[in-house]
Amino acid sequence: MSARIAVTGAAGRMGRMLIEAISQSDQAVLTAAVEHPSSSMIGSDAGELAGLGKNGVIIVDDLSKVLEQVDTVIDFTAPEATLANAVLCAQYSKALVVGTTGFETQQKAELQAMQEKLALCIAANYSTGVNVCLKLLEQAAAILGDEYDVEIYEAHHRHKVDAPSGTALAMGEAVADSLGRDLEKVAVYGREGQTGARDKETIGFATVRGGDVVGDHSVMFMADGERIEISHKASSRMAFARGAVRAAAWMAGQQAGFYDMRDVLGLN
Repeated sequence: MSARIAVTGAAGRMGRMLIEAISQSDQAVLTAAVEHPSSSMIGSDAGELAGLGKNGVIIVDDLSKVLEQVDTVIDFTAPEATLANAVLCAQYSKALVVGTTGFETQQKAELQAMQEKLALCIAANYSTGVNVCLKLLEQAAAILGDEYDVEIYEAHHRHKVDAPSGTALAMGEAVADSLGRDLEKVAVYGREGQTGARDKETIGFATVRGGDVVGDHSVMFMADGERIEISHKASSRMAFARGAVRAAAWMAGQQAGFYDMRDVLGLN
């Protein structure tokens, strides 16, 4: 039986791609689509908006109007909207898949605290390939240990508003956790001027923004005489959308708790 899915931010670039990915899935069906109340797309047919032809799902202005007819909500919007949608999902006992990035520390804490009331899946990146990379990074860091310097590079399109990317931070956290380090204490976000010699426990981040880059990430483990790189390059956002739909189908019927994409893929 297919999971019934609602997409918030349905008129956005990612929202439209999610609608397309759901139409291609044999595990999920789109039953609701939501936009913010001021959107000119309210009342539009979601399938038509995504370029698929009419599917009969009309975009509404309030998630609470459609929650009775869904199993899982996919939310790729903005931190404030995601938090409000999480409250609604908890009230209606619906699963929530979150792809929003740019949360402040307090917002992250508020969202994660809701796991006692709803099934909550949060991932910095829903690509299957990225999540395999995260597993590989954990293993590599554990094997290589403190003898290797770690630097993370990421590049995205000119419209991305947060930096470093959530995926880059997740990669940093995967490495830091395996090395027994606190990423907040050892992360260095860019360098300029007379920075002095590199602190051995540092995990550096370099950010590039420009053009239409979907998402490039590389983690370098560097020691005297050799360098190991684990990289992922996305050429289409459909990789993220398909992963999120896969997660949404898996989350339907899950008990309240905190999950990530590696739970969905059986990598934990």
